[in-house]
Amino acid sequence: MNTWPKKYASIILIYSLLFSSLIYAVEVKDLKCNSEVNPVGITDSRPHFSWTYVGDENSQKQGGYRICMATSIEKLKYPDVWDTGPTSTSETGPFKYSGAPLKSGQRIYWKVIVWGNNRGAKHSEPAWFEMGDIVNPETPFQPYVFPKTKGVVQIKLNGNDKGRTFEGIGGVSAGASTDLLYDYEDPIKSQILDVLFKPKFGAGFQHLKVEMGGGENSTCGSEPSHAITREELKNPVSRGYEFWLMKEAKNRNPNVILEYLPWSFPAYLKPNIFTEESAEYFVSFLDVAKNQWDMNIDWVAAAENENGTNRDWLVNQVRPLLDARGYKNVKIQGPDDNSGDWKIFNEFEKDKVFDNVVEAVGYHYVTGREFNENMVDGRGRPTTEKAKNSGKPLWASEDWSWAGKDWGGAGALNLARMYNKFYIRDRITKTLIWAPIGSIYQSVTWDKAGAMKANSPWSGYYEVWPTIWATAHTTQFTEPENWHYLNSACGLFDGATYKGSSVALKEKNGPNWSMIICTENQEDIEVIIEEGLSLGTVSVWKSDENEQFIKQESVVPKNGVLRLSLDSKSIYSLTTTTGQQKGTYEIPEEAAFPFPYKQNYEGRKAGDLPKYHSDQTGSFEIALKEDGSQCLKQIIPEQGYDWMRVYRRSNIKPNTLVGDVNWENYTCMVDVFIEGGNVELGGRVKGSYLKGYRFQVAKNGNWKLMFDKEVLKEGVIPDFDGNKWHTLKLTFQNKEIEAFIDAVSVVNVSHQKTTGYVMLASSYDENLFDDLEITH
Repeated sequence: MNTWPKKYASIILIYSLLFSSLIYAVEVKDLKCNSEVNPVGITDSRPHFSWTYVGDENSQKQGGYRICMATSIEKLKYPDVWDTGPTSTSETGPFKYSGAPLKSGQRIYWKVIVWGNNRGAKHSEPAWFEMGDIVNPETPFQPYVFPKTKGVVQIKLNGNDKGRTFEGIGGVSAGASTDLLYDYEDPIKSQILDVLFKPKFGAGFQHLKVEMGGGENSTCGSEPSHAITREELKNPVSRGYEFWLMKEAKNRNPNVILEYLPWSFPAYLKPNIFTEESAEYFVSFLDVAKNQWDMNIDWVAAAENENGTNRDWLVNQVRPLLDARGYKNVKIQGPDDNSGDWKIFNEFEKDKVFDNVVEAVGYHYVTGREFNENMVDGRGRPTTEKAKNSGKPLWASEDWSWAGKDWGGAGALNLARMYNKFYIRDRITKTLIWAPIGSIYQSVTWDKAGAMKANSPWSGYYEVWPTIWATAHTTQFTEPENWHYLNSACGLFDGATYKGSSVALKEKNGPNWSMIICTENQEDIEVIIEEGLSLGTVSVWKSDENEQFIKQESVVPKNGVLRLSLDSKSIYSLTTTTGQQKGTYEIPEEAAFPFPYKQNYEGRKAGDLPKYHSDQTGSFEIALKEDGSQCLKQIIPEQGYDWMRVYRRSNIKPNTLVGDVNWENYTCMVDVFIEGGNVELGGRVKGSYLKGYRFQVAKNGNWKLMFDKEVLKEGVIPDFDGNKWHTLKLTFQNKEIEAFIDAVSVVNVSHQKTTGYVMLASSYDENLFDDLEITH
């Protein structure tokens, strides 16, 4: 008789849980254009948009939004009309349209993506609006298209032509993307650095922006902070590899331009990162560079990567502190945001003090994120006329983010086209790509990104990819600040696409000139060289899918005219300068990570990075033990201010990877001293987010064997002494996993046969690890 009530009670409970989940699910709805749902006959050229955000228990407030507009529902994935990019605000409108000019009778589809204030994104259903006869329609931007006579493209070069100053092509070393390069041995390490930074040798990156590490995951891992505590801020420390990398770049090119930008921040700077103390944190990074590396940095991106900046903080704290500490020559670039529309120029228009403080404006992914062969024709986030008319330097301060080994698709040819497009369309004079080099473990987030690859320091193997040479087509033929564009010689072969283009530049104090040409189709060109430019021998360099950066037969203008036939889908550089080369070295053979492997953390100084480790969250560095020997120590005392904390999931706890993602059956063991909290020995771990087997032991003797976040078994060790060193061991044999503490088996389970790295993890405590051993 009691079964029916129990059954109904269970059904009621299930429906209650389902209903409550529906009630509290994040929702974005009521999309309105000019306060109407799907209106017809809009005559305003700049309509307004709004929506309603419905939160849940975890995210009661909106943490950010992104508006996407396109000419079809299918194109909303890569908006071809307007894309605000991610913005961090709780406001839900009305927001004024800031995209390209709309057309009368045009139907536009749009949606909103929102983030709660505690992670997690929600997409709205698509909405639409239809334009009527627009009052005062705007004229859309039209790129310059070179004239053709009988099928021959005519390009005129005039030395008196005015254009913006070229400011360089650079790379962004951030997100732990340069991690394993530091572990290469010379002379191989030096050779790789030559390919990256040596002028007229390889890529010749002219600008290097580095991450000011904060100890939290910033894309492919975490980078250590120079001041992890408030006390350490008084005496900041050189940690990690970014100072080293800047110095090596400077050694190869004394004129390389240096910059830095934070992704995450130490805990003591929470919750408001725009304070007097954070200004001190920014400036102390310069102190480390100057006092410990004898190096001056040129620019500070005084912001949080892709999360904007703060006017009052820059004007009232950062700039005055820079000046007071002897850094008057250090310039501020901002906002280094991932949003579109270049809105900061609206603020500059009303605030001349702010305008004067920010000396260059940079935005990310100006070309968009459509990683395919049409990437260069994506609308992305174009500069505004207000930005272009300001005269202020405009930068694509992080762009591209793709695999440099590809020629087609979003690869090398696409990148060269983007370099040209940014000036032709946007008057951008500096482009920085992420990443200049991919030096991260396989399977870690974004493991294929980079202009070249170097992730095998144990063998010395590296790969020089076509993107290095696509970049060289600009950097080996121009110099930042000393060259300027010739506006009338910067344009397209076909107004419908940026795939075929040419830009021309001239040295400021001389007659030399260079052209960088990208083709989609075969083109015959006639270059007419006018007043003020050299009529001497012109060197020609070419790259295509089969061969990159090959010097062609030089040509001499006849009566001031140069005629060339250009192949399709190629990059050409024409120049009256000399000294370019395709620098090459003999590259060692690739070899797998050494197995078996032992690491006792000797051989490097205390405070240095451990060899072959890849920190994913937290910071692990070599430390001294009481007996004078060395070990590995997790040094971050408290979870920091996480980058993209609204948009992306947390990495849970400090952890570091070592080994080979293909390892399957093996034994790993390590000695641990648990200062506080817990430690973990992991195996068959895949990447950034603790995906694999994890044997966790706490200071009180509690233990857990987990797979990902699932607890397989747990228990407690009787009479566990948390004040002594202990040895943890994991064995993997097909589906059998066994865990040991001090050579005593604690748990044996049959689960899954997987592969992956060895991992060491720790709570946010100064826990120690030593004598890592990985065997059969």
